[in-house]
Amino acid sequence: MATHGFGSDVAVGAVPEVRRIDLAAGELTLSALLCAAENPRAVVVALHGAGTGAHYFDGRAHPDVSLLALGARLGYTMLAIDRPGYHGSTPEFPGGQSISRQAHTIAIALRNFRADHEMGQGIFLLGHSFGSAVAMTMAADPAGSEVLGLDISGWAAHFASTPKPDTVRMHWGALRLYPPGTFRSGAAMLGPEPPGERAEAFDWTTTFAAVASRIAVPIRVTFAEYEAIWRHDAESVRELRSAFRSAPAVLVDRQPDAGHNISLGWAARSYHLRSLGFFEECLARRNMN
Repeated sequence: MATHGFGSDVAVGAVPEVRRIDLAAGELTLSALLCAAENPRAVVVALHGAGTGAHYFDGRAHPDVSLLALGARLGYTMLAIDRPGYHGSTPEFPGGQSISRQAHTIAIALRNFRADHEMGQGIFLLGHSFGSAVAMTMAADPAGSEVLGLDISGWAAHFASTPKPDTVRMHWGALRLYPPGTFRSGAAMLGPEPPGERAEAFDWTTTFAAVASRIAVPIRVTFAEYEAIWRHDAESVRELRSAFRSAPAVLVDRQPDAGHNISLGWAARSYHLRSLGFFEECLARRNMN
């Protein structure tokens, strides 16, 4: 079992252990990274984007980058799941699953996870890029009543332009946005994209509004300063806000000095703290009611 060894964290507390686990999910076994807190406030379930994996949320290029370690140190059990078709489940299901099927599979995995782990007050969903569509679909399901809030980034309602196979610059932005060694240490998080995901991403703009309208928990949407894949002009943001008409709160944030892959850049700690702060607000609102 691997542990972090970053000296800068020692002065402010023990560094939580990030370990790989398997999650039973019906016909599939999903791989995941778990960083557990004692007596957790809640469980944060993080869902990665296309072509990456759970390690996206446990960046190793710098001690400030890992969402999993930070969240656990602040009292949350952090669970980053390799979505169906990635890493552990690839041999069983190399073609992946549709967005709706992924949401169903992960919901089964979480029911099984709940049987053996403390859940605190419930579940927060945090999605990046394609994982945001799965997180939104899970939050829109009335059966997911234990979901307390939703935080997404790198995903919206309308593409800024037609995505092309050569989208490295669009996803990453300038190299100065990332700690040295990001791309050398990132091999563990990369994986082939299941063939159906790109086509389904193109279809998302026709289903976004219907999914968004059914989400009845607080939601936060973050756009990186250098987000190049999705539209985030004033008109698009107004349309996006209005689509979440059942949500009790809708926040739209901007993350300075960040590209599409926010959680791997120098801005990661700031973004993660804002996400966890949003979850704290959700808990406070829940405890007051």
